[in-house]
Amino acid sequence: MTDTEKTMTIREMCDSFDVTPRTLRFYESKELLFPIREGTRRLFTRRDRARLKLILRGKRFGFSLEEIRQLLDLYHMGDAQKTQLERTYEVARTHLAEMEGQRDELTQAIDELKGQIDWCAAELEKRRTGAAA
Repeated sequence: MTDTEKTMTIREMCDSFDVTPRTLRFYESKELLFPIREGTRRLFTRRDRARLKLILRGKRFGFSLEEIRQLLDLYHMGDAQKTQLERTYEVARTHLAEMEGQRDELTQAIDELKGQIDWCAAELEKRRTGAAA
């Protein structure tokens, strides 16, 4: 494997993961990514790519950056990732319950709004036909 296959530049990371350089620098500042520094250049390893994939997935699922950092830090516990998996399971279950609650609230709001729209349409029709008093 050549050096170019082992590492990626910031531009290559941005293109591969559809993120901005600012995003990568932010994740680095939050100690979520640890690129190799060569002067002003950042070179991202396979480990960084795997971590970024997990960061982006966690964000999509509603995990906070602190939760993501804590989960990533559990990788090296020396217990074959048992602790990391257990904690990920707990956090994921919590977020799933929150998302389902939000979905239920949204479904209720949508149903209420549809009812309001139907009522408005009926009232408008009455006024167009002169049936309203």
